Amino acid sequence: MEIREAQKLVDEWIKTVGVRYFNELTNMAMLTEEVGEVARIIARKYGEQSFKQSDESKQLDDELADVLWVLICLANQTGIDLTAAFERNLQKKNIRDADRHKNNPKLDSR
Repeated sequence: MEIREAQKLVDEWIKTVGVRYFNELTNMAMLTEEVGEVARIIARKYGEQSFKQSDESKQLDDELADVLWVLICLANQTGIDLTAAFERNLQKKNIRDADRHKNNPKLDSR
């Protein structure tokens, strides 16, 4: 599925099942909440924290999909074409960071 297609599917779902978009501030708060849930799983799975019983059913893939969903909602309601934005962002990174990471001694794999 392409990003543009995902944006269209989310928009259709919101307008038929979700009734309407939450306002931008609510969605920003929801995005922050979802990113926090991703952080919680990462901290427990890859960090030093241990899982609580209430965390054990949480799945990283599902939480990342929740982040993507809310991000797409914010893009839709603010008129952003994420495909075009991502392409521009990648081009910016390719120019700005062409040698930056290669020349970073902290990233030396030896």
